[in-house]
Amino acid sequence: MTAGRPLPTLLVIPTGIGCELGGYAGDALPSARLLAAASGCLITHPNVMNGAALYWSDPRIHYVEGSALDRFARGTIGLRPVRRQRVGLLLDAGIEEDLRWRHLQVAEGCRASLGLEIGPVVTTEAPLDVSLSQGASGASWGQLGRPEVLLRAGQQLKAAGATAIAVVARFPDDSGSEALAAYRQGSGVDALAGAEAVISHLLSRELGLPCAHAPALSALPLDPALDPRAAGEELGYTFLACVLVGLSRAPDLVPLLPGVSESSGLPAPAADLLQIGAVGAVVAPAGALGGAAVLACAERGIPLIAVHNPCVLDVSAEALGLPALKAGCYAAAAGLLVALREGISPAALQRPLARLV
Repeated sequence: MTAGRPLPTLLVIPTGIGCELGGYAGDALPSARLLAAASGCLITHPNVMNGAALYWSDPRIHYVEGSALDRFARGTIGLRPVRRQRVGLLLDAGIEEDLRWRHLQVAEGCRASLGLEIGPVVTTEAPLDVSLSQGASGASWGQLGRPEVLLRAGQQLKAAGATAIAVVARFPDDSGSEALAAYRQGSGVDALAGAEAVISHLLSRELGLPCAHAPALSALPLDPALDPRAAGEELGYTFLACVLVGLSRAPDLVPLLPGVSESSGLPAPAADLLQIGAVGAVVAPAGALGGAAVLACAERGIPLIAVHNPCVLDVSAEALGLPALKAGCYAAAAGLLVALREGISPAALQRPLARLV
């Protein structure tokens, strides 16, 4: 790749594992913006970009649902940038009437104030019955009682012309729990994140469309001692605005022909596709390197930047036998991306400088 040109980069911060940076709604956004500026092209997932009522649009950042990011890293899909998506809104029948109207008004506000193309709106034929749980590692997880109901609603939206899907499912309220209190004070794991991933992964895999999820919850009582990272989640009645903005320009997910590599060339109509062969780096927390996207990139020899970002997991480069560039923070990772983009060997920036022989 020519020095100075964009260096497409994957940024992965797994959801529901309590990352110190990226474990809250939108608190990884400043780091994503920095890495986008350093690389010129950043591919990341909604967990990084979603800030509830807060969001940030950047043409250098591609908003790609987590399972689609995995498929992109494996080389089974490419990403085609678009000017806009028509975002279908999928609402859980289990949402109470008042809360349903709050979400519809967010969608109307995004149409009126941001010019987004939203619709149609489909409500599931029955409640989705979301339940929450926690794994032995401490990571959050969840289950969907009626996945077939979710898929039927998604298929209706696709058939009606939606090119991306925003899902709002009713999640269990747990306002009095110790876990939620700890989370709002700046410790613990986001209890909702694992179940959210189940919903968006299922829809994106089955429909082949960009998808993202916003939980429907009752408003929480005021907490003056709130951790700053949790403040973005307290600004309104819903988490939907950031999802609609992110999906509005999410790239199309384009299946690639089996056995066709980037080096062999693609037909002219697909020349604008971003494919994994163009990716120059992947950035991920140093203790959470076991995900499908990171491992797929490692198999291709794509440079891995492992960032110090504590979480409940401890799956390190050493444990996996992976070569990695170490970064103490995302600002340091941005410096490494600039070096890679400019063709500077990261080893030349270290002291002592080892001899060749």
